[in-house]
Parts: sequence; C-alpha cells; structure tokens
Amino acid sequence: MAYWLMKTEPGSWSWEDQVAKDVEHWDGVRNYQASNNMKAMKVGDRVFFYHSVKEKKIVGIVEVCKEYYPDHTDKSGRFGMVDVKTLHPMTTPVSLEEIKAHPELQEMALIKQSRLSVMPVKDKEWNIICGMGETKPA
Repeated sequence: MAYWLMKTEPGSWSWEDQVAKDVEHWDGVRNYQASNNMKAMKVGDRVFFYHSVKEKKIVGIVEVCKEYYPDHTDKSGRFGMVDVKTLHPMTTPVSLEEIKAHPELQEMALIKQSRLSVMPVKDKEWNIICGMGETKPA
C-alpha cells in the first residue's frame, strides 16, 4: 500500500461533500506531476484529504477505489482521474503549520512542493501525521 495527499479547495469540494457522496472521482487535475502521481495510485492506497486555501489542514482519509482513467472534464484528453472512497475523518485535523513545525516532516512534499495538488507521502510521514491527528494509520 502506498500513501498520498490530495489537496482540494473546500469551497469547491469539501470533506463534507466527500462524506455525503462516499465514493467520488477526483477530477480537474491539470499538472503533469500531479497527474503522474495519480497514475501511480493503486486500489487500496490511502490518501490524506487536505483542505487548501484558507484552512490548510488534513481533515480526513480516503482510499483509492478505482485506478487512473480519462478525466471527462479534460477536453484535451491528456489528463485522467481516480475514484476515492471515504474512510474516516482525522480525529484532530492536522494543520500545515503543525506539519512545518515537526522536525521529522521537513522533507515532506507538502512543504517542499507546496503548489503540487497530488503528492506521495512516505510511510514514516503518514504514521507521524496520523499520530498528530490522533487517528489510526490504516
């Protein structure tokens, strides 16, 4: 199993929207590196659900339930999407500020590539953040 983080603007797709829908496609990604990260996702991979813009915090965990396929919103046909299933909220949301303050998370893609919307998360990073959020890692 691999771990990931996907960013969303809560004004366009929030954790509450995800919970209400349960399973939904993750469309609209137009960055090649983020798209390549989605291509690498496998069914069963876990994903931190991150509210960007004003909130800047990890609020939940979803699971990849359908691997990369064409994004119906992309007229060029270059980009794809994955489907994710709601697992559970973070018991305590983990803010970007808290992540930046943690000495063992300084190399995390969320800090190093702050504009990337879909990024890998290392096993150790996943476990540390789950601990910070008082949430089971799996």
